Amino acid sequence: MRGRVLDVLGTLARFGLAAVWLVSGAIKAADAGQTYVAVRAYDVLPLSLVGPVAAVLPWLELALGLLLLAGLGVRLAAIVSAALLVAFMAGIVQAWARGLAIDCGCFGGGGPVDPDATAYGAELLRDTGFLVLAGWLIARPRTVVALDGILSGRTVT
Repeated sequence: MRGRVLDVLGTLARFGLAAVWLVSGAIKAADAGQTYVAVRAYDVLPLSLVGPVAAVLPWLELALGLLLLAGLGVRLAAIVSAALLVAFMAGIVQAWARGLAIDCGCFGGGGPVDPDATAYGAELLRDTGFLVLAGWLIARPRTVVALDGILSGRTVT
């Protein structure tokens, strides 16, 4: 019984993290110009890398979301998710520490904002929650309604 409850909790974590990546990736893909502005606002990448990062990021997020939604390669998708979230959090921390006034661009928008409009603490808290979901899936990737289970012969429904 305990294992079944943990499987269901893992499924909720998987679907939650999938939703995060699908929404953020779709918003970024729909407005590539704004994604470029958001990536550039962090002022950490050479200009020659801003464009490629802004171009790849939405599709990476969408791919992670689709893998997690399908339950395919859950542990690997969670590891990549955790690494990406840590990178995002490091970007927010460095922007805050340097006194930059930017919107993170995590779910659209991004770029310079009025200093009173920053929400670095809330953004870090939110991303910490997402990181907890990824950590759960790294530690325990078994979930219900997942292609991983079907492909391994373990049909958990």
